[in-house]
Amino acid sequence: MTDIVVSIVCITYNQEKYIAEAIDGFLMQKTNFNYEILIQDDASTDQTADIIRKYEMRYPDIIRPVYQTQNQYSKGIHVLDFYQAYARGRYIAICEGDDYWTDPNKLQKQVDYMMKHPDCSACVHGAIKVDAITGKTVGIVRPSPRSRDFTVEEVILGGGGLFATNSILYDRAFSKHPEFYYNCPIGDYPLMIHLAISGRVHYMQEVMSAYRIGAVSSWTYQISRASIDKRMDHIDKIEMMLKEVDEYTNKEYTDTIDKKIKKNRFELLVSLGDYEGIKSDTYKAHYRSLSLYKRLHIFIKQYFPHTTMFLKTRIRKNG
Repeated sequence: MTDIVVSIVCITYNQEKYIAEAIDGFLMQKTNFNYEILIQDDASTDQTADIIRKYEMRYPDIIRPVYQTQNQYSKGIHVLDFYQAYARGRYIAICEGDDYWTDPNKLQKQVDYMMKHPDCSACVHGAIKVDAITGKTVGIVRPSPRSRDFTVEEVILGGGGLFATNSILYDRAFSKHPEFYYNCPIGDYPLMIHLAISGRVHYMQEVMSAYRIGAVSSWTYQISRASIDKRMDHIDKIEMMLKEVDEYTNKEYTDTIDKKIKKNRFELLVSLGDYEGIKSDTYKAHYRSLSLYKRLHIFIKQYFPHTTMFLKTRIRKNG
């Protein structure tokens, strides 16, 4: 059996519009090592599974899919862990089915770094944000203008959006995740905390992947449009996870975790338009830390809500 260095892990559900681009991004990788592509279709109801099967027939030695007959995510199962039973690679690379890689040397660059630095638990990189409807680049995920390591504190404070999930490559030696990982509604955030605690997280400033925003099937899209109760429940679960991290690390990062929990609560108040809460003594420091533009935006929404709606309508019409 040929040695596999990287196992690419891809989770997909109802992403028939995007899955081919994701797989093409895997197949275009130029490496001096072997890799495998593990795809789990989480019981899609569209043509996603059929598209995967076509690729499987063309590349049977590389693509190893799992076709679920029942949706695992809805059962509360951490679908990202499906690979653990049969992945053969030393490293795990992640890319969800609605995202894609843009650099054919992405895996080679990351693996080269990881092999030269065995103390490194994970390697991540920059990514562009692409509008799922128009396909246009609308932003960038670049937490630092230069390549460098990120501390545990920075990873905790950065949250799930600090790094693009499709940029993550990590050492499979850390595949056994602590309990706090499984008690969280999202997988990338606790995973990166675990990896930061376990070793060294290195960030490459090069942009080597694309992260779609506004894809209906994505978790980010769904939570942004969830009811207030669901959004509050989401925040509560993140808080519980962070408190478990606090216990797991013997209170080593208590101050950072408390700061992050308060920041999450403040951002929820902002999104809910709770202006009294935003400006309360509890969140005074957070409010003052906002840019003048953001504070002005809150002021307009609070005292001139009709103006905000008018501007949004005009922007949509002219966009």
